[in-house]
Amino acid sequence: MFRKIQDFESVWMQESDSTRKVFKHIPDRCLSQSVEPRGRTLGRLAWHIVLTIPEMMTKTGLSIKGPHENLPVPSSMKEIIRAYDEAGVSLMEEVKSKWTDANLEQTDEMYGQVWKRGITLNALVAHQTHHRGQMTVLMRQAGLKVPGIYGPAREEWSQWGMPEPEI
Repeated sequence: MFRKIQDFESVWMQESDSTRKVFKHIPDRCLSQSVEPRGRTLGRLAWHIVLTIPEMMTKTGLSIKGPHENLPVPSSMKEIIRAYDEAGVSLMEEVKSKWTDANLEQTDEMYGQVWKRGITLNALVAHQTHHRGQMTVLMRQAGLKVPGIYGPAREEWSQWGMPEPEI
């Protein structure tokens, strides 16, 4: 749970940079990649991350600029990234201008439960991290290079001056 807006801002900036890094490694031709016919595609997962920012945070009383949750998946990663950036910037502007650290203790009804706002912000971060991980699996299946996030990806070990780990 976040107890200080400054802490959330620091984590959000780092995590959104990581999400953008993954997004930028996905070519439009791979947006339809899925693990199974009924599974979410790479494009749908990316779009879900974008849509959740305004959808979730509106439940806390914030007005986040971003696409409505029923909009279809765009056909380009460029459009998904643009919408992600717009929603992320709007999120930080709203949180910093409308909330104080004390507001993070306030509660809101969230998906049939009651959450403190500091927990909601944590859930938003964890949500995108969870789906970003799913996306990297689909990227590997599509034969795409996966960028390192919390350390080097397989292809990046040599850039860090280390041998690729043995399997």
